[in-house]
Amino acid sequence: MGNLRISEWRKLPSFRWKKLRGDEWVCVLQGRILCLKQDSSHLHYQTIRPNNAYPITPPSSAAASKVGTPSDGGDDTESLLRHYLNLTPDLTALYEYWSSLDSNFKRRAPKFTGVRILKQDAWEALVGFICSHIDEQPFHDFPPPDALTGPGVESHLRELGFGYRAGYIAKTAKIVANERPAGWLHNLCNPAVFDASLDDKALPEGGREGYRKAHEELLQLQGVGPKVADCVCLMGLGWGESVPVDTHVWQIAQRDYKFGKGKHKSLTKATYDAVGNHFRSLWGKEAGWAHSVLFAADLKTFSERLTKKIEVDFKEVEIKQEDGSVLESKIAVKREYTLDDVKEEVDEGKAGILIESSRTQRAKRRRI
Repeated sequence: MGNLRISEWRKLPSFRWKKLRGDEWVCVLQGRILCLKQDSSHLHYQTIRPNNAYPITPPSSAAASKVGTPSDGGDDTESLLRHYLNLTPDLTALYEYWSSLDSNFKRRAPKFTGVRILKQDAWEALVGFICSHIDEQPFHDFPPPDALTGPGVESHLRELGFGYRAGYIAKTAKIVANERPAGWLHNLCNPAVFDASLDDKALPEGGREGYRKAHEELLQLQGVGPKVADCVCLMGLGWGESVPVDTHVWQIAQRDYKFGKGKHKSLTKATYDAVGNHFRSLWGKEAGWAHSVLFAADLKTFSERLTKKIEVDFKEVEIKQEDGSVLESKIAVKREYTLDDVKEEVDEGKAGILIESSRTQRAKRRRI
């Protein structure tokens, strides 16, 4: 069992993590079963490596998120986790930067610290967002594209409950495996290393050229529309300016950023692009990350954490003499309330948003 010393961690959509007993989470990454558990100061991990002769999968796009195995044969799980959980960027600096640019972010984000964008495998992210969810036992590495090109794949996926999306997966796998050059998905990744300087250099209209190219090429795949393409660009290809706009984000844009009027009354393709461009011009090259913070903060499950619930219990206490006469009567008032930082753990279905916080507070008051 190892551990990483971090104060908080959050994860945004990764569909194969499964919650076990208590607050343990398990998934298979790069040929190993990983179990994670967090306390107030550390993220603990346990690794189980199956003994088999099969190659680690997926080989086709692993370069996008793979952390190399140490040459001395040692355990590389900690470096894998640091990379996968994207622990290098300074979240405090990022939140302060976004807050300096946007009063709405400054007002809402401090209640939801610790939101990070995972560095997922590009192929897994692509299939995951085509499906919207993957409801399965997680003790298998993710199959590479060429493993999903056989004649019976689509029918088998339908038997497993993928429905009409089974056709999208099978057709997309054939395109990636047979019609695209080797390393195609990896070559769509953002080659730049995270820049902690947080410069104010404006992005080009629509984002950087590499992001626009990746988005356009993803749209040529089966079952991939603008939102799915943006999810893959953000969470699988590393393009931080990618802003997925679904109906929930559209509601945020209308409520807090004055969309929903004039030519942007409904969520058309033009409005979709306008919302993304607005957030890119507002927050810069990590706009997708900032937007994900507001997305998490606005989910009903999480926003309920901000509501203070007060329970008041009145109890009359009498002090009597031996003869039974009342010497003194007091009212004891017990107030018990839950603040927004109360210890809480939420699993937002298969959306993969996990929030944990560690402090509880109770107040008791006695009044005569």
